[in-house]
Order: sequence, then structure tokens, then C-alpha cells
Amino acid sequence: MSLVLKSAAFSEGGWIPEKYTCDGDNVSPPLEWSGLPAGTASLALICDDPDAPMGTWVHWVVFNIPPETDGLPENVPPERELKQGGLQGINDFRKIGYGGPCPPGGTHRYFFKLYALDCRLDLPAGITKAQLMAAMEGHILDQAVLMGRYSR
Repeated sequence: MSLVLKSAAFSEGGWIPEKYTCDGDNVSPPLEWSGLPAGTASLALICDDPDAPMGTWVHWVVFNIPPETDGLPENVPPERELKQGGLQGINDFRKIGYGGPCPPGGTHRYFFKLYALDCRLDLPAGITKAQLMAAMEGHILDQAVLMGRYSR
């Protein structure tokens, strides 16, 4: 069984509801996962938009999510430490936590990427995607992607 990531809010390749964007409540969508590989010690999640005009725009960075969790609820608060375990990094809006889709125009794709890791990462909350990616190198057991679209 391989790692699977899905959301009750939108399907793979589907439209992200306005509620989860800067045009709505700007809250994170509910996410659920299954199929963690043996040896998973923590999970990491990154959401980014490769269609942004200035290059890939990072919307969410979460890491050290405990492997016994099976998802994240809707509206994860913008706090450094999550109640269910895990830490949040900084997004390209320069804020901790989730920043919803807010494209300047046209249709953009938003990739929610879940990583199963063989260790917990010795990193503080507030790190960037680049710092997380560097720390995960050589520790990824499996990964899953859920892509949603949004247009303004």
C-alpha cells in the first residue's frame, strides 16, 4: 500500500472552494492520509503554487507531524506548534501557517505534498520550505500529492 493524500473539500485536480482562499475565509482545507510505510517516524506537508509569476509560491509548511495522526482538520490555527503535534513553518506571505490560494489572475495549481520520513527533524518552528527540503533529504520513505486548482 502506498501513501495516499486526499481532502473532503476537493478532489484530485478539482477546484479548491473559495472558503480556503484569500477570497474566502482563508482557512486550511481538511486533509487525510493513509498508507504510511513501515518505519515512518514523522510526516511533513508542503503546499505550493508553481504557477506564480515570480516562481513557485509557498502556501504552507508543516513538519514533525506524528505518524499516528491520519490527517489535519479544517482551519489549522496559524500557531508555531499544533495541538495534535507538529510544527509549522513560514510561508511566502511571511506568516506562520496556511496562506490560501490568492493568484493575481488566471488559473493556478496548488500542490499539497505529504512526505513520510524515517526520522523527526531537529528544526525549529518558523523554517522555510527550502530549509525543510534540505533537512528531509535522504529521509523520505514515500510521498503523496494532492493537486487542486483555483482561479480569480
